[in-house]
Amino acid sequence: MEYIDAHVHVWTADLNTYPVADAYTKSDMQPETFYPEDIFAHATPCGVNRIVLIQMSYYGFDNSYMLDVMAKQPDVFSGIAIVDWNGARPDQDMQRLAARGVRGFRLYVRDERALDGAGIEQMFAAGARYNLAICPLINPVALPSLDRRCSQFPDTPVIIDHLSRIGAAGPIEDSHIEGLCAMAKHANMMVKVSAFYALGRKAPPYADLVPLIRRVYDAFGPDRMMWASDCPFQVADHTYEDSIGLIRDRIDFLSAEDRDQILRKTAGNFFFRS
Repeated sequence: MEYIDAHVHVWTADLNTYPVADAYTKSDMQPETFYPEDIFAHATPCGVNRIVLIQMSYYGFDNSYMLDVMAKQPDVFSGIAIVDWNGARPDQDMQRLAARGVRGFRLYVRDERALDGAGIEQMFAAGARYNLAICPLINPVALPSLDRRCSQFPDTPVIIDHLSRIGAAGPIEDSHIEGLCAMAKHANMMVKVSAFYALGRKAPPYADLVPLIRRVYDAFGPDRMMWASDCPFQVADHTYEDSIGLIRDRIDFLSAEDRDQILRKTAGNFFFRS
């Protein structure tokens, strides 16, 4: 089976060609490197042959390394970049990156005010105009701010990272699940079912996450869900098989068609157009 991993970070030790942003140093890069061949070593034995790369925070707004990796194997890699949302024209930055194969743009939504501002508005407008996804790393408390932007720009594709990080900083709370599932009213919103190592009990086989995933499935449907590993962090203490196996083998309410949708088709249709 040919699967797609919708969330992987890569970086290199070549700091001369690809310097880190001012806020980071070499010592912040843990592990020291994670190259395309590293993700293939984990992914290929599990049937994953295409990858969506996520711009690593170490590089700030300089997406060069990710773009160069994508350019070498455009049929294998798609990408989600980061632009300066406080810059003069982040929408124009999005257009330039889209011309190089980028399909989404990451935002860090840490609080209720994070999606304020003219730059964010430009980004949502550009997302609607050019069918480019806004990809927020967002905690449940900030979902109302995303709700407002999605209501303002209903045609903008939005892909929420890591089940909105429910259960990352504490127990899985019913109110947080309700808040995420309420976002399903936005027809162009999708959810990454990912980063299992960081959620709930944070231990394989991740059975405690199944009720959360069931409610997201009931709200969004499999056609708006995509699996992802969040490597290399998934394989720091757990295995790649631990992650993909939850969706592929261990959730009994998923049909074979559902599994194929979540493991391949949803990401393929948006990031690879197939």
